[in-house]
Amino acid sequence: MSFFQAIVIGILQGVTELFPVSSLGHSVLFPAWLGWDALASGTAADKSFYLTFLVGLHVATAIALLIFFRADWKRIIGGFLTSIRDREVASPDQKMAWLLVLATVPVGVVGLLFEHGLRTLFAKPLAAAIFLTINGFILLAGERLRRRAPQRARAVEGTEASLGDGTTVTTVDAAVVGTSQIAALFAGISRSGITMVAGLLRGLDHEDAARFSFLLATPVIFAAGMYKLPDLFGPLGDGIRAQVVVGGIVAGVSAYFAVRFLTRFFHTRTLLPFAIYCLIAGVASIIRFA
Repeated sequence: MSFFQAIVIGILQGVTELFPVSSLGHSVLFPAWLGWDALASGTAADKSFYLTFLVGLHVATAIALLIFFRADWKRIIGGFLTSIRDREVASPDQKMAWLLVLATVPVGVVGLLFEHGLRTLFAKPLAAAIFLTINGFILLAGERLRRRAPQRARAVEGTEASLGDGTTVTTVDAAVVGTSQIAALFAGISRSGITMVAGLLRGLDHEDAARFSFLLATPVIFAAGMYKLPDLFGPLGDGIRAQVVVGGIVAGVSAYFAVRFLTRFFHTRTLLPFAIYCLIAGVASIIRFA
């Protein structure tokens, strides 16, 4: 892997991990479009240097999210620790901490059991193109169906888990949004996209759905990266460790500015532009790789 490729994939990873367009799908399709065959085929391999490289980028992306939402995570981690110390879940921060734990469990369990099989079977250009197209339809459907969702009530200050602006987040919300992440194990289905749609259908507005999606993504991305990080220090990391450092820095910076942009974008706008992009890019890729 060249340093140019490391930089390009780093930018791609940092942006698409948070934009609702699927980072894994783009990690498969983009190299295939450019003729970087060694990278494109690596995502579906049992073991590959490309996967090891992507692991480093995931960790960098999670760190960027931690930095951007540092005030939120300071409260959430504090709430988690005090809930263990006090053996109760009473404050909003304690409740939010355990809701994030609850929401992470389904994808964590399914990922450990099936991620390898799903990746080797579906992380290929044509399959990724098909799922990217499906992702576009999911985003469109989410925008259409959200109008039927009941308006979310505001929390009573100091009594309910909230997203910082008073919007309540319930146990059912956490379970539904967290479970929806399982679909993102298919290359082409966006984690942020599917969780935002789930949040919209639970009555959250776009800004709150995006915020909860990003908070929820942080431990998932970080844990997935740390779980496979040892590969970087083994034979699979030979010859690419410097590229991982460069790509990771680029991915982290890209992710920081991506989440900064999106938190403002979803204050007034919808998922529609991303849906259109996924449909166009997905169909074009199906034609290209069929």
